[in-house]
Amino acid sequence: MRISIIAASVAATLVLGACSSNVVNHQQTDTEHTKTNMTTSTQNALFAQSPLTYQAPQFDKISVQDYEPAFEAGITQHDAQIAAITNNPATPTFENTIVAMEKSGALLTRVSKTFYNLASVISNDEYQRIEAKIGPKLTAHEDNIYLDAKLFARIEQIEANKASMNSVDQRLVDYYHTKFLRAGAKLNDAEKAQVRDINSQLSSLATDFSQNILQSFKQDTLLVSDKSQLAGLSEGEVATLANAAKEAGKEGYLITLVNTTRQPILTSLENRDLRKKVWKMSANRAIDTNGPVLVKLAQLRAQKAQLLGYPTWAAYVTADQMAKTPAAVYDILDDLAPKAVAKAKDEAAAIQQQIRADGQDFTLQPWDWAFYSEKVRKAKYDLDESVIKPYFELNRVLHDGLFFAMQKLYGITFKARKDLPVYQQDVQAFEVFNEDGSSIGLFYFDPYAREGKGGGAWMDEFVTQSDLLGQKPVVYNVLNIPKPATGQPTLLTFDEVTTLFHEFGHAAHGLFSQVKYPSLAGTATARDFVEFPSQFNEDWDIDPEVIAHYAKHYQTGQAIPKALLNKLLAAHHFNQGYDTTEYLAAALLDMEWHSISAGTQINDVAAFEQKALAKHDIDYAPVPPRYKSAYFSHAFAGGYSAGYYAYLWTEVFAADAFAYMTEQGGLTRENGDQFRRSVLSMGNSQDLMQDYIDFRGSKPSTEALLKRRGLKK
Repeated sequence: MRISIIAASVAATLVLGACSSNVVNHQQTDTEHTKTNMTTSTQNALFAQSPLTYQAPQFDKISVQDYEPAFEAGITQHDAQIAAITNNPATPTFENTIVAMEKSGALLTRVSKTFYNLASVISNDEYQRIEAKIGPKLTAHEDNIYLDAKLFARIEQIEANKASMNSVDQRLVDYYHTKFLRAGAKLNDAEKAQVRDINSQLSSLATDFSQNILQSFKQDTLLVSDKSQLAGLSEGEVATLANAAKEAGKEGYLITLVNTTRQPILTSLENRDLRKKVWKMSANRAIDTNGPVLVKLAQLRAQKAQLLGYPTWAAYVTADQMAKTPAAVYDILDDLAPKAVAKAKDEAAAIQQQIRADGQDFTLQPWDWAFYSEKVRKAKYDLDESVIKPYFELNRVLHDGLFFAMQKLYGITFKARKDLPVYQQDVQAFEVFNEDGSSIGLFYFDPYAREGKGGGAWMDEFVTQSDLLGQKPVVYNVLNIPKPATGQPTLLTFDEVTTLFHEFGHAAHGLFSQVKYPSLAGTATARDFVEFPSQFNEDWDIDPEVIAHYAKHYQTGQAIPKALLNKLLAAHHFNQGYDTTEYLAAALLDMEWHSISAGTQINDVAAFEQKALAKHDIDYAPVPPRYKSAYFSHAFAGGYSAGYYAYLWTEVFAADAFAYMTEQGGLTRENGDQFRRSVLSMGNSQDLMQDYIDFRGSKPSTEALLKRRGLKK
């Protein structure tokens, strides 16, 4: 999943407030700019605050040609606002410096959020050109702010005199002070110049990495002309591949990739040679284009860390997270790795037995795992995915599953807003309401895979909640479900159902935010906390009351038979050795890439990967990393460098919290209100562990995690 696209593209999130009716300075600046550039601004919807509900973007009025002039004007405007703060002759105060910075940058916020969010979901050559051009400019703009000695002197003076402030104001002061320090504010001029140069290179390289991935989704496809080679796929799946080929202007059946090494199609595809081709296409993608890019990224990050006084990039990153040190991360990953690999080897033995039972004598390979593990699953649980999927139709899962669960837990309801423009025809817009009828914000849902859309699933915000700026949240969720042929239903795997619930956990975090300052609001928390609400939300998809409400046959409306449901729930922990091992392998790759010291030479990406996995005894060939380095967007372009471990770190919180809530009665408003009040509404406005303690009464333990992953009974 992606929490801040702007941060991923610019290397670190700019503190950009947004325009609202109670921010006079913003209105004046925007008005003055409009008077000066009347022709441009009246034709460009980005120049003014959107008049739509809660400043929702005017997608129907924004064209790709609008971005560059809006970026240029936004940077100029923000430069002037920051200069006014820096050169203010009055004694530095919280209001005239910190709050002023929170209120600055209305136009740049608006264009940045709109552009980077849309660049991830409807990208084309023009979006990619603009991204490559504007990225270094935004990086330089940020450096101008956070490397300014005069501005930092004001921040330090406020930091030294913060004792009389309330706790939230103190936390915001600490946020800025830390951000300046970690940017290099105390370096000498020569060192600052080096940081600027490195930041510029990192911005360009991250953009290159991301765009190479998008190109890979277009180029790394497999066209099958003979339908018989697709034996094992359902007619609906075959029709989806035919539709993909047609949309690409080709004849036959087009197999495209999802973002992970594992490919869903391998579960059903009987043709072993074709399975091998699909897997190798997935595992080896983008290595030629992104191999040199990722090595340079890792080396530059190590250089920057050294300049800032840290031995490695991993040390630099974790110092600002809940983990605090790479050693703490390695401890938890290395503790779980042998348990996961042992479980995976047990699963592999069962698969190898199934291969022999089928009259085959080959040794299990990565491209065989999904196909034969599905056979094992069917035999063990008498469970067939093709029989399950008709009970998970997308709209019913969304409305009768997710929305129902959220209503039971938090009292919220969703109203379709078909009057609001969307950026693509399949996107749905909803307004979200509290039980008393008061509006919370807007939620956009973008379910289908398509050309120009990044792989995977994520949440982000078009507008961040802020009491200071009078803003309500406007958030969106992205999935990448294959779009069925015209007239066919969208039937989900149970994994896709879980992903839908997961991503809305992020959306709830953004929607329920009740924080004054935008820099501390919503999902703007440490990365090794931000996945907690989403992973917590996953398990509501198997709550008995919830699943009974949505798991109904798309044709007959009949509830999923109890026997089938019991099999599904019993199989919930199936293949967890594989799932955990592939995740840990990726997390350890990320940490090893970012644990190199400055000056380390790396000539062979594959050799580095192999050595890193062997070091942690997780180089188990049948279970490759969830992401290999060349398409590991989290680590090299998605803002999760030395941070992919966060999914496991926060799963400890999620499993513990869900177990606790189950003990307290499960799906009740009392439980939901407590979680909303103590965790989801707080953003980063107080210590994150304290948020959890306020909810749970104690710190989390790992017991529930081991049970959740089926690694302990």
